[in-house]
Amino acid sequence: MAGILDGVDMRTRLAGHNRLELLLFRLGGRQRFGINVFKVQEVIQCPPLTTVPQSHPVVLGIANMRGKTIAIIDLSRAIGAAQVGDHRDKFVIVTEYNRKVQGFLVDSVDRIVNMNWEEILPPPKGAAQGTYMTAVTQVDDELVEIIDVEKVLKEVIGGQEDVSEGVIQQRHNDIPQHVLLADDSSVARNQVTRVLKQMGVEYTTASDGKQALDQLKAWLDEGRDVENWLALVISDVEMPRMDGYSLTKAIREHPQLSHLHVILHTSLSGVFNKSMVQKVGANDFLPKWEPDTLAMIVQEHLRQHAQERQAVC
Repeated sequence: MAGILDGVDMRTRLAGHNRLELLLFRLGGRQRFGINVFKVQEVIQCPPLTTVPQSHPVVLGIANMRGKTIAIIDLSRAIGAAQVGDHRDKFVIVTEYNRKVQGFLVDSVDRIVNMNWEEILPPPKGAAQGTYMTAVTQVDDELVEIIDVEKVLKEVIGGQEDVSEGVIQQRHNDIPQHVLLADDSSVARNQVTRVLKQMGVEYTTASDGKQALDQLKAWLDEGRDVENWLALVISDVEMPRMDGYSLTKAIREHPQLSHLHVILHTSLSGVFNKSMVQKVGANDFLPKWEPDTLAMIVQEHLRQHAQERQAVC
């Protein structure tokens, strides 16, 4: 396992080209699962664990890694499957989501595969509601499930859902404003739309970048003045078929959409994402998940949009 993530920093050049790399792993059975390498810090043999009284049932314990304490989550049990078993001979995928580091216990780790986001597809329509799949793909003629880790972490860790009192300010304009939200995670979509509802903002949702771009083009075909009516596009980065970077790039290259305000809203973090935001031409980058921060940034972009429209009028 040593060296499986060597050179991950070099892989950042894949982003912006609608490409990604998946780390493949198993949870005890034949089914293979995948996780985006950008979210993985390292893969290690499971270290000694210290149990924590009254912790969530899927939290096996905490581990001390380089002076930092992280929770180790039994990923198999977290998605409703059987417990992986004796953790001492298993592996931990150390990840960073939403600016928090945690480890996921898995049975075995396979390899890293380089893929195009067009090869990553939404779950089958017949998939049960409440599933932990956020996407699927094919590798070596086998189905690979990509787990909705944001859903897992919300159930295990929880977090603030509503905007704090006093953060939302009354809007002082009567200009119709709309928001388009693109995110493949139903949990993330619900979190963002909850904030938008609190703000009294109308919105439309899309489950991936291609659906969002198709919606924008459909509005244009209807004769809608999209750049004036649509105040903001909020997009996840990791999405099936078309990622957020490619969506932003497509918007910037479209003559009737190029001036849209775009926020990339993602559980990925780090300087890399900020540099990519500048490269593809997004207006802002917002790490998930802080409802107060989201509300403040959305309010600022709504104000900018209203001022731009009033200046044109």
